Amino acid sequence: MDMNDQKRRRSMLLYVIIAIIVYLAVSNNLYPNLVSQQIQPKSYTEFLQMVNEDQVKTVNLDTGDNTITFTTGEGDSQKVYKTTQFPDDSNLVSTLYEHNVDMNAEMPDTTSTLWVYMLISYVLPIVIFMLIGWWLNRQMKKQMGDDAPSMNFGGGFGGMGGGLGKSNAKEVKGEDTGVTFKDVAGQDEAKESLQEIVHFLKNPDKYNEIGAKCPRGALLVGPPGTGKTLLAKAVAGEAGVPFFQISGSEFVEMFVGRGAAKVRDLFKQAKEKAPCIVFIDEIDAVGKKRDMSINSNDEREQTLNQLLSEMDGFDNHKGIVVLAATNRPETLDPALLRPGRFDRRIPVELPDLTGREAILKIHANDVKMEPGIDLGVIARSTPGASGADLANIINEAALRAVRFGRRRVSQEDLVESVDVVIAGEKKKSTVLSEHEKEVVAYHETGHAIVAAMQKGSAPVQKITIVPRTSGALGFTMQVEEDEHFLQTRQEAKDKIAVLCGGRAAEELIFGEMTTGASNDIEKATQIARAMVTQYGMSDKFGMVALGQQRSRYLGGGAELTCSEGTAQEVDAEVQRLVEEGHQRALTCLRDNRFKLHEIAHYLQKKETITGEEFMRILERDDGFAPKFAAATSQQ
Repeated sequence: MDMNDQKRRRSMLLYVIIAIIVYLAVSNNLYPNLVSQQIQPKSYTEFLQMVNEDQVKTVNLDTGDNTITFTTGEGDSQKVYKTTQFPDDSNLVSTLYEHNVDMNAEMPDTTSTLWVYMLISYVLPIVIFMLIGWWLNRQMKKQMGDDAPSMNFGGGFGGMGGGLGKSNAKEVKGEDTGVTFKDVAGQDEAKESLQEIVHFLKNPDKYNEIGAKCPRGALLVGPPGTGKTLLAKAVAGEAGVPFFQISGSEFVEMFVGRGAAKVRDLFKQAKEKAPCIVFIDEIDAVGKKRDMSINSNDEREQTLNQLLSEMDGFDNHKGIVVLAATNRPETLDPALLRPGRFDRRIPVELPDLTGREAILKIHANDVKMEPGIDLGVIARSTPGASGADLANIINEAALRAVRFGRRRVSQEDLVESVDVVIAGEKKKSTVLSEHEKEVVAYHETGHAIVAAMQKGSAPVQKITIVPRTSGALGFTMQVEEDEHFLQTRQEAKDKIAVLCGGRAAEELIFGEMTTGASNDIEKATQIARAMVTQYGMSDKFGMVALGQQRSRYLGGGAELTCSEGTAQEVDAEVQRLVEEGHQRALTCLRDNRFKLHEIAHYLQKKETITGEEFMRILERDDGFAPKFAAATSQQ
């Protein structure tokens, strides 16, 4: 939105406020006089009482209608009254003379007063608001063009808050995006799929000559922070064509028809600047499945219908390509995903180990670093991290270097920034008592020892009992040596046992439980439930899917799709798997109780120890060698 639009909207609002103030001022000044001039009924008894109290000033006796019209007060305070069917009172005239009442006086003309009252009370407000609506409608047509639809009062006032039918899409020239495929790492498959679109935009004649048509649209799907918007900008940067960017939520308006007008305006601009790229971010805001449920939204559905029509209507030979991004592809309308609209669905997944290291290198080029930095260690320490997470790690490392007065980022800064992103900053305000510090030390050592006893478990890299801003009082970090894409049932059981190691250490040493295992319990339960309902790793149920995954890219978990009776059996099986891991952890720590004491005391003293220190103490032969066989025999 430019400054001119903001000025126009402010002036519109100002005019409306002025009109309302004028109306209120006029009505407030005239109302008292108008109300006072209306004829009010009174009984004959009340009339005589008012005469005796010298309130009556003038009287008009109408013997034909047998009524008395009289007034009280003077000037602005004058009021008119009327009685009906007064009796034959011979003393009336003398009574009026005694109180100096002017008889048969000319009464005020209330007919014209009544018309003025009706005009101000009913007609004037309607006229004022009709004029305001007409004026606003005229202003909107000037800004939207001749194709703008006429609007009623609601549309007129609604236009003051929205885009007045304009799409508000941000237009950027291709060369001004500042992004090419060289700036995108860890998404080689996605770049390869988009490369063909770039070739078409650069050389449309080659495709037209053979009769091939470029995809009208491509849908980028994946978790947040994986670089979907960056890829769209890179396509525009590589092709050197204009780039229109808009969010799906910007189409949805309060008043029906406004969103459809914005879609028309967006594609009108695209046709004028073809060849070009139109990028709709978070398209699920406007492209959700249509249904007849009570929660249906007419405005959103009309906007979707207009989008479908526009994508069918434009000539693809001109080189208009629509790119869209979403984290929730399962919610999109099937008509939007059919060939001829979004022809391609391009996954933009979380990067693997090689991709993470490449992304770190790109972001590391923007900061000064000490020689000999090993980004591979950081890449291995961050499984499941998105491109945005990795960029944040590099930035946090640079901030830490500045905080400590260094001019270059060190390896220590990078390692610490991983902890900051995963668990938060060190919490200086939280000071644990000696007993709590001891409990946390045993808890984290329990995790580490159980992890070290598992045959295929990831090596322990760090153990710390320094509280973090995320709420964690400590954590044990394990780092895989290689990238794994599959997980066996035994590996899943091993993870559950490692997660139960903290609670098992508390029970074994202190004979008590604390709240520190809440996150461990949550994760262990999630793994066990996935084993039963999604992976078919339960002997009781076998290869049966008992749940359906929700929002795959947003971590929505799974929803049970079984009967209530089966759901109870699922809960029992999940409980059995977690308890089995708990007992394995207890057995492992009992067999290595002396090492548990030694490492926990060392950790309590040092607060943070490396994986090398941990393994050196664990494997040291001092008469209490760790019992690996005891742990592996339970597998």
